[in-house]
Parts: sequence; structure tokens; C-alpha cells
Amino acid sequence: MENPAFYRIRRLPPYLFAEVNQMKAAARARGEDIIDLGMGNPDLPTPQHIIDKLKESADNPRAHGYSMSRGIPGLRKALAGYYKRRFGVDIDPETEAVVTLGSKEGLANLAQAITAPGDVILSPNPSYPIHPYGFMIAGASVRHMPMAPGYDFMTELEKAAQHSVPSPSAVILNYPSNPTAEVVDLNFYREVVNFCKKRGIWILSDLAYAEIYFDDQPPPSILEIPEARDIAVEFTSMSKTYSMAGWRVGFAAGNKHLIGALTRVKSYLDYGAFTPVQVAAAAALNGPQECIEEHRQTYKARRDVLIEGLAAAGWQVPSPKATMFAWAPLPEAFKEIGSMEFAKLLLTHAKVAVSPGVGFGEYGEGYVRIALVENEHRIRQAIRNIKRFMAHKDEILAEWREAQQDKD
Repeated sequence: MENPAFYRIRRLPPYLFAEVNQMKAAARARGEDIIDLGMGNPDLPTPQHIIDKLKESADNPRAHGYSMSRGIPGLRKALAGYYKRRFGVDIDPETEAVVTLGSKEGLANLAQAITAPGDVILSPNPSYPIHPYGFMIAGASVRHMPMAPGYDFMTELEKAAQHSVPSPSAVILNYPSNPTAEVVDLNFYREVVNFCKKRGIWILSDLAYAEIYFDDQPPPSILEIPEARDIAVEFTSMSKTYSMAGWRVGFAAGNKHLIGALTRVKSYLDYGAFTPVQVAAAAALNGPQECIEEHRQTYKARRDVLIEGLAAAGWQVPSPKATMFAWAPLPEAFKEIGSMEFAKLLLTHAKVAVSPGVGFGEYGEGYVRIALVENEHRIRQAIRNIKRFMAHKDEILAEWREAQQDKD
């Protein structure tokens, strides 16, 4: 059978980063040194005490059987301890917490649990792809709320709630934001919670970047708003906080009905993460936390090198207050060609890979996302390459226009 028309696959657009990724792979195959600031894959090492606990637990023969889909009790208790310590929030580890295979899996499985075909979900745009597409895979209709300059979140939320048919069943929040690095305060969460509670709208908050922040004020949790427990669930992850991206350990915490739904769906789909991984994750949450501050300072130093260096090269980029990303408006000369073509030119001429903003949604057009996943030496090398690229922008653009005319 040729090209079977699978329903859920038809709802997924082609992966917009694929072309840049293919170009990057081809360049490396030719022996070119590509500085990859595209994918948000942490390069910092997992702290040694966490690895040691993994090894110790893996030496136990009894640890190699099936684990618990909802997470081992010690890890759920460790999550509750983190929420109490960090946010002053009491979480019941039995009814208000579940361990997931990364926050991405948790959000996608919760979408399966709570979504009926035709439900309307409100998702920011631009956004991390799983936010809208997890619900699209589940059969929902997604209404995108623009999160670009000139748009106000509450105005867009009110408009979407008023004009969606049927009324929206859930809204997705992501602060600190991937890709835009935007941050919010408790007053923002309070306003959203009050609005959604009156209208019976569930809130799914992605807090994966809670510990990567550069100001004195740490990002808050939506669960710090007492009323949020009635309508909200929050996803966190070990991936960025402890540089454990490949370990695939995340969490959902909050409303017991949403947690119960996710727990039930997961019980049919998986047996949980490998037990030694969960034991090591509990050791991370319960153990010394100096590693978090060390990682934070590393990312902050990289951020400063990147932003200052790009400014010196003639590319003005706002300094992010949080996350491991800079959300960079295209240089003026390149705005006409769009983020995808700009990313391709940067890869070809500067040997620097970035993520085109349009890959995060239509309102991401005009930007690229730059990840702080190389050391300062490599970032400085990238800046030197970009500076040469900017110095020759007229010739590069003339060559690009000529190539476009040839295609036409």
C-alpha cells in the first residue's frame, strides 16, 4: 500500500527543522566544523553524585525488573520536598504527583487522557512543538494565541475564550518560555487562574526551565496560587536543572483529577523509568544543590559572551532573563528572507547552526533561537564567524537572490 493516509499523521506538518538538520549533517560529513547552537541539548555534565547513585542502584539485581508507572514512592516524595523547599507549596505525593518519562511524554499522555475529538485547546504561538501537537495527535482542535511583540496574553486569552466553539477545555502556559525566554510573575498566574476557574478551563503549565534564571527573582510556580490546585497541573523536569536530558525523568504535579487521569493512562502505556534512574533522580532532588547554581552561572556567563559579542558584530539581541536560549530577531538586512533562509545562510557561510523561529509557529517568524549549549570558547568562535558573515551580508544576499531567481 502506497502512502497510507493515517489520520493522526495527517494532522502533523512536516518537521520544519528537518532541512536545516540535513544541511548540518551534510556539512559535518564533509568535515566542516559546525558550531551547533540549534538544539537545546545540555552539554554540561550530570553531577557526579547523581551518577554515583545510579551506579550503586544498578548494582542491585532486584532493581532491574519492572518499575512503577507512577514513579517510585521515594521519588514522588522527593518531588514534594522540592516543591515545599522551592515554592512553599505542599504536594501530596500519593494523589498530586506522578513521575513521567520527561515532561514532554507527560504532557502528551495527559493530552490523550483529557481530550475528546473536537475539543478546543489554547496554545501560545510560538511555542515548544509538543504543546500544540500533543493535543492535535489526541484529536483536539488547537487555537493558537499569538505571543509576539504587540500582543497581550490576557487580551488574547479572553478573545480566544469568547470566540472558540466549543468553549476551550484547556490552555497551555510555558514560563520561562521556550523559545522566547519570556518570564512572568505571580500576578500573571493569579490573573490567568481567576479567569480560567470562572470559565472551567484547565491549565497545563510547563515549568521545565524553573532553575535556569539570571535575575535575583526565581521564576514562580503556578501552584503558588492556592486556587490553581482546582484547575492546574504543572510539568517539571530533571533534564535542564541537572543536565539529565537523556535520562528522561520528569514530573507532573497539581490537581488530583488531572494527575489521576494521567496516572491511569500511563498505567496502560509504560512501567515507568528504569528504577536506578528514579533512585538517582531522588538523590538529585534530595542531595546537595550547589550544582544547580554552578550550571546557572555557566549559562549566565555564556549568555553574556553571546549577547555582547553579537552586539559588537552588529546584531542586537535582547539578553534573556531565563532559559538556555536567546530569542534573536533577524538582523535588519535579512528580515525580508525569513528565519528559515537566514538559518540556512548562517549555517552555510558562518558554520553556525541555529533554530529558525518559524519552526515554533507562524508568530515565530522573524526570529531564530540560539541555544547556550557550547562553551565560551566555541561561542566566541561562533561570534567571529558571524561577524565575518555580517560584514559580507550584501554579497551573501545578492548571491541568495540570484539563486532564487534561478529557481524561479
